[in-house]
Amino acid sequence: MDAGLRRGLVARDNAPMNPQLRALAAEVLSRVSGNRPPLGRPQLLGCLENLCLLRSAEGLQEVPVAELPADLDLAPLIDHTLLKAAARTEDVDLLCTEALAHEFASVCVNPYWVPHCARRLEGSVVRVCTVVGFPLGANTTRIKAEEAREAVANGAREVDMVLAVGLAKAGQWDLVRRDFRTVREAVPEAILKVILETCLLSDEEKIKACQIAAEEGLDFVKTSTGFSTGGATEADIRLMRGTVGARSGVKASGGVRTYAEALGMALAGATRLGLSSSLVVIQGGTAVGSGY
Repeated sequence: MDAGLRRGLVARDNAPMNPQLRALAAEVLSRVSGNRPPLGRPQLLGCLENLCLLRSAEGLQEVPVAELPADLDLAPLIDHTLLKAAARTEDVDLLCTEALAHEFASVCVNPYWVPHCARRLEGSVVRVCTVVGFPLGANTTRIKAEEAREAVANGAREVDMVLAVGLAKAGQWDLVRRDFRTVREAVPEAILKVILETCLLSDEEKIKACQIAAEEGLDFVKTSTGFSTGGATEADIRLMRGTVGARSGVKASGGVRTYAEALGMALAGATRLGLSSSLVVIQGGTAVGSGY
């Protein structure tokens, strides 16, 4: 670790923290409090405008973007993802093993695998995340709510629901709001994210969807399923973060396949990264292939 950074990380517990940055990082701070102290690279917990929050064995520090070390650990931000239709038990087991080793935020799997992952990860800091209304968002609201309710009963602590994209495109925002509210009410204790499928929306539609999600108490807005015509972009992350401010999480997912891309998303304001090639990314490589 850079010597100047090490000195800055000492004795930060009583130092004042930027309140907006603390609000943005509140969710990840609540999770990493139970994690192992990082022994090597400092962990990146979140960025707002030109200021980032880092964690090391010595504590927390706010660091301007221009002064960030060259190599950061992004593990606390990662939803380690496997949503392929052909996923087998051994694939899901490996996903869990890797998540435990690196203390990723969660494993994100299809609903069928939630009970299995909950058993494998019981007592650990790694959460189980699943998807509902996936990947089209075209399920009825009642089915989305029941999917979410069953997933949480089976051990999921986080739920990524898909926006009813057709309703948004048609300007039927009252029905979009009802969709969000019904699922929120079905799983009041879970972390609830909504996947906007940003590649299919105009900027105005993205903003409106983010506004309604925040108003209805959803915890995160998320870019993409990874199964449509495009994935996350830094421009969309900045737009979404600018809309929800520090009050909600922003998750970048879809097409993030290198460390540089993942870091760029975090610098733009993402506080979660949905990655199917997490190990390659955190080791500084470039993933080959595509899809979850």
